[in-house]
Amino acid sequence: MSAALPALLPIAPFTRPADGAVTLPGSKSLTNRALLLAALGAEPVELRGALFSEDTEIMSAALRELGIPVEADAAAHTFRISGCSGRLPDSEATIHVGNAGTAARFLTALCAAAGRGTYFFDGVEAMRRRPMGGLIDALTRLGAKFVFLGQPGCFPFELHASGLRGGTVEIDARESSQMLSALLMVAPLCAAPLRIKLVGGVRWPFVAMTLRQMAQFGQPTAALAAQPAAEFDVPWGRAFAAPAVYQIEPDATAASYFLALPLATGGTVRVAGLPEAGESLQGDLAFAEVIARVGLQLHREGGALVSALPAGAKPRGVDADFNTFSDTFLTLAALAPLLDGPTTIRGLAHTRKQETDRVAGMAAELRRLGQEVVETEDTLVITPRPLRAAEIETYRDHRFAMSFGVLGCRDLRGDGQPWLTVRDPACCAKTFPNFFDVLAGLRAASPPSS
Repeated sequence: MSAALPALLPIAPFTRPADGAVTLPGSKSLTNRALLLAALGAEPVELRGALFSEDTEIMSAALRELGIPVEADAAAHTFRISGCSGRLPDSEATIHVGNAGTAARFLTALCAAAGRGTYFFDGVEAMRRRPMGGLIDALTRLGAKFVFLGQPGCFPFELHASGLRGGTVEIDARESSQMLSALLMVAPLCAAPLRIKLVGGVRWPFVAMTLRQMAQFGQPTAALAAQPAAEFDVPWGRAFAAPAVYQIEPDATAASYFLALPLATGGTVRVAGLPEAGESLQGDLAFAEVIARVGLQLHREGGALVSALPAGAKPRGVDADFNTFSDTFLTLAALAPLLDGPTTIRGLAHTRKQETDRVAGMAAELRRLGQEVVETEDTLVITPRPLRAAEIETYRDHRFAMSFGVLGCRDLRGDGQPWLTVRDPACCAKTFPNFFDVLAGLRAASPPSS
């Protein structure tokens, strides 16, 4: 927002159908990967269309702490990184990762691959409970040494680096694919080729994103992205080669809020700049397929993805597995009260260990709104009941704030008065600092009905 957000934000409903266009911020996942990959190259690279948010600021600040020059221009949405050719300039640093999972996993792997050094890591209390063990175990087998200052396998810890030796290593990335992505990005720095054996499964779309993005930075990894495998060799022996300019895609997860908005308001929303699903690096575009089943009409128009609710349509509940694009499940869950019939959302067990327990939190907030919810370890079944006014707890989780912010755009009473209030809306700073500004701009741009 242009001004500081209040602790409690009443959501002003749309009093007429949505009719406007939205420009999204850059992808957080792509920005933080690109920052690390650019740092590993030998030549300067400019990241354009980059996200400027809490998570990317944590990542860029940590790279500076490690001695890697990073210039930032938030107004222009650009970072300029001078690469270190895989050799960290500083052999001692204190890294605070906040609650940024990408920064936590990627930076741990980066420092473990350093030829020498001692690095102190910590995060906020919630980060100290988030999964790190699979990555730490793999890095330990490859030669890194960890001294834990609290719970074993968790932050805070001291990392003693002497390079990674390569060879064959097992990794359990079932709780977070970011752990496998982190290991992949530093694999070319190992002293010998690396063979990875997966313990259990992994949610592949974000791993494929990492492999395809590594290919854009000079590593021959694109072929690995096409097909998940339980065991594979990571290409080795080639230096990172950053492009002079690298364009970040708009955030597909952020797109979910605006693509789904017509469920709450009716009308049409155009989301600019999203690549076609087959061209994008981001698996979260699969959300569009789900809301098409719900009853929204989606089509391409002048470079934008357009979402519309046909006049007289009755959007319906669906049964969908969100395992591979789970960051978007909250969007559908928050809007499920507006659908005709129950909605079943599957593949959620791993989201209990993200910024908060997202399954339990979503169930609690929907019940606060009067909905019938059945919760299992892996599933939510939401049966619509009459909505009631409520203050929504966000659990310091940006996706709760944004998802319920969209639901609050429904003119529930027909009088244009707020009925849903979001607590701690400023938590959106993690990935989409001006989300509520963009939502308000769309509300203002939607013309009166004729």
